[in-house]
Amino acid sequence: MPIVDEAAVVRIFREESGRSVAALIRVFGDIDVAEDAVQEAFAVALRTWPGSGLPPNPGGWITTTARRRAIDRLRHESRERELLGEAAVLSPGNDDYGTLEEAGPVQDDRLRLIFTCCHPALSTEAQVALTLRLLGGLSTAEVARSFLLAEPTMAQRLVRAKHKIKAARIPYRVPEDHELPDRLPQVLAVVYLVYNAGLTGAAEQGLCPEAIRLARILTTLMPDEPEVAGLLALLLLTESRRSSRMRPDGSLVLLGEQDRGRWDRGLIEEGQAIVRRCLRRDHPGAYQLQAAINAVHADAATFEQTDWWQILALYDQLLAIAPTPVVALNRAIAVGEVQGPAAALALVEELDLDNYHPFHATRADLLRRLGRNSEAAVAYERAASMAPTDAEREFLRLGGRAAR
Repeated sequence: MPIVDEAAVVRIFREESGRSVAALIRVFGDIDVAEDAVQEAFAVALRTWPGSGLPPNPGGWITTTARRRAIDRLRHESRERELLGEAAVLSPGNDDYGTLEEAGPVQDDRLRLIFTCCHPALSTEAQVALTLRLLGGLSTAEVARSFLLAEPTMAQRLVRAKHKIKAARIPYRVPEDHELPDRLPQVLAVVYLVYNAGLTGAAEQGLCPEAIRLARILTTLMPDEPEVAGLLALLLLTESRRSSRMRPDGSLVLLGEQDRGRWDRGLIEEGQAIVRRCLRRDHPGAYQLQAAINAVHADAATFEQTDWWQILALYDQLLAIAPTPVVALNRAIAVGEVQGPAAALALVEELDLDNYHPFHATRADLLRRLGRNSEAAVAYERAASMAPTDAEREFLRLGGRAAR
């Protein structure tokens, strides 16, 4: 019998909770009921799996157990009739707890959940936060860190968002074809942030393939939307390098030091092919341009052979359509490779990104390259104090010690 410890159950929670919550929302039409039942099911798993062993289908076990818990709770509270009425609004066609018929253009509960969470009645921040919580299985604390907010503040916002879905009777479905273009930007933002949550946190790495899976579903749903294809290409090209980002000891490896022989050529070729198709359409968007930048990086056999002039030209286009401080920061990095660290630092110093740790890390690196070591050490420490992972904190503190 395989050993099942708490860490294994937590890993399965990351991988399966979004699927289970989404399935139960469709059955019961109530987010709180679904979320609480899944939490209870995992508590049961923590108690029973170490002794009984891992079931053949852990996700199915969780969903089935959670469903039974939800039914017991509803019967106990005598709320079946009330919630069935709500379920009729959230999920038309569900005439009892057992109905699991698919509806809409895409047969996937989690995609329905994304569109529910990304409804225009909710703020953009609430859309992203709620989807990360419900779909990705991130804790409230982890979602709060993604937004640089205190955990109690994020907890209140999540509660308000769920109440808004219920009060506004937001339907649990994929929108009709004519509604999709207006709803798409929020959904793409959610999928991208889900991927990045997996990229930056070891505990959430299962979110990376989940985000790619959802992006593939979106390309099936909207094959003529170039930004959907652009997002998929961006995720594939980023994913191609993921295994080379960390050393066996858990330390971070920067792009210039990565073993490019470990990059996944299959993902690179697929991503670059999508970028070429996007370029032929000639309707550039932010995700397409970010994918094109990553495609240029993937073309270079070594860091020194990177075509930084082309990358800078792409960042110029990106900054024109998405004039955000973060894009400007990334463009400044490219300027540093083309025009030198002094030119880049002048651009960086103009940005208002004091609460963004890559800003301080970039500034530290540029100061180090200019020989301003004492200033670099301070900037490295500032970046390290804000970094979200142990690997990043240790990397930045090493940089600070080297600069002293």
